[in-house]
Amino acid sequence: MKTGAVRHGFEDVRPLQAVPQLWKLRPRSRLVRFTLAALALLVVYAWCAGDIGFDEMFTARRAQNFERFVGTEIQPFELRAEPFSLMRHVEWAWDLGVARGFEGALATLAMSILAMTLAASAASLLLLFAARNVATRDPFQSLETAGARGLSWRLVTATTRAVLIFLRAIPEYIWAYVFLALFGPSAWPAILALALHNAGILGKLGAETVENLEPRSLSALRQLGATRAKIVVAGLFPLSLSRYLLYVFYRFETCVREATVLGMLGIVSLGYWIQESRSRQFYDQMVFFVLLGAVIVFAADLFSTFVRARLRRA
Repeated sequence: MKTGAVRHGFEDVRPLQAVPQLWKLRPRSRLVRFTLAALALLVVYAWCAGDIGFDEMFTARRAQNFERFVGTEIQPFELRAEPFSLMRHVEWAWDLGVARGFEGALATLAMSILAMTLAASAASLLLLFAARNVATRDPFQSLETAGARGLSWRLVTATTRAVLIFLRAIPEYIWAYVFLALFGPSAWPAILALALHNAGILGKLGAETVENLEPRSLSALRQLGATRAKIVVAGLFPLSLSRYLLYVFYRFETCVREATVLGMLGIVSLGYWIQESRSRQFYDQMVFFVLLGAVIVFAADLFSTFVRARLRRA
């Protein structure tokens, strides 16, 4: 082989020629090509049939509205006539936070924590009946070698998976409207709505995590005489905890955002104050409450990163 050449099985090519050769040898899939073509056609159809255009977005009026919003309306109303001062803006934000923002943020955080606690608890139970390598006659075997699972176990997994699909198929705000009619304007409609929807998502993700675990260690415990419950506690739980917590924390971040939106139904949270500020056209306060919600999500992401790092080290 020549110096600086790369062997590709049939000839020597120089490094600069390797990329074109690899492109010619790339695997081809008709399914991928058909999917891309169908997606392109759907985009064209949606563009033509959806009355979507850019004509109204780049007019002089839109530019004036953008300039007014960014240059004036999101500035604190009390400070617009004063020269810019960072300390004055910090004082304004602190006073608004003490008056309404921090209470709304704590309410949003409390609803999210309680909703995710209920969702994770329900999903942890349901996923055991949805995972095909657990809910079977001979548990903790690979899905390919598990053999006949039995009609009763198949009904259990099918029913549980149908319940999980039903829970996550209905959006949170639809659940919230239903519970709002049952319980009235309180925090519980939002909490239960978030809990049910996220239980369906976490149950599905948890069942997939359990099914994809390496079966050899769990099967060894089974062959040593451990019961199904003991293997779940001593083997299944430690092996799947790190990945399951990843999903829980991700859904918690989503839950904080959704709790903010559900607050617009009348629950005193960040969403309530965002809606109240928008209706009164206090856009400076609205932007502050939106940024406060982003801070909560950022803090939740840092906390989840810290917990998962500790779990990996452990």
